[in-house]
Amino acid sequence: MFTPFLAALVVQRLVCRQPFLGPLGLVVRPNRWYVAGLFVPPLLAMLSAAASLLVPGVTLSADIFDANIMKTLGEAVPSEQMAQVRRQIASLPLHPAWLILVGGTLVGATVNAVAALGEEVGWRGLLYMELAHLGFWRSSWLIGLVWGAWHAPMILNGYNYPGHPVAGVALMVVWAILFSPLIGYVRSRTGSVVAAAMMHGSLNGVGMAPAAILTGGDSLTTGILGIPGIGVLTVLNVCLYFFIGKKGVSG
Repeated sequence: MFTPFLAALVVQRLVCRQPFLGPLGLVVRPNRWYVAGLFVPPLLAMLSAAASLLVPGVTLSADIFDANIMKTLGEAVPSEQMAQVRRQIASLPLHPAWLILVGGTLVGATVNAVAALGEEVGWRGLLYMELAHLGFWRSSWLIGLVWGAWHAPMILNGYNYPGHPVAGVALMVVWAILFSPLIGYVRSRTGSVVAAAMMHGSLNGVGMAPAAILTGGDSLTTGILGIPGIGVLTVLNVCLYFFIGKKGVSG
């Protein structure tokens, strides 16, 4: 995740010979948009879970052990450890979906934000600055295109959309293009790539929440990164358009 950071550092300091911190937004200017950005991903998770219920064969599951997340864990955790995992889940004081939403948001503002900053210095740092002349919407969409395509090698190797490497790449590109204006708006309102990293970190933290309450479907047809998430993002983009207009905002 730190390769975009390193690329931005090389371009800004060695190629352009320009300052690194200020121009790329590596400053902290606290305002309410830091908090607003943190809570967009949990909202997206809940709305995506609701939208997933429109998919045939996908249902709401109050039993965590019937939910899709257990299938994912079963594929990732050795069978001899699954019994221990099940016992740990059964002992939790709240449904795991709530813990993912709350814990993921908090972790997004801290630990996850550090990792996400490695990406965001490239996307909402260097590219945000270099493409600002295109205007808010066009620059956001182009950044999203690059951001989504950057995930291609990981998706082709089974990450994000297991079992759907080619379709997964296409969905990720569309998803990133649609999410980019939302995170770009937070970047603009705060003047800080750190706020974008916190929002990105929150997204990574809550991403599995829908899988904890849904059963049926797969990575293409459920959740934040699936078709339901893309549908929700489309609606949110329309709302943002009516809120800020065609010209958007400037950084």
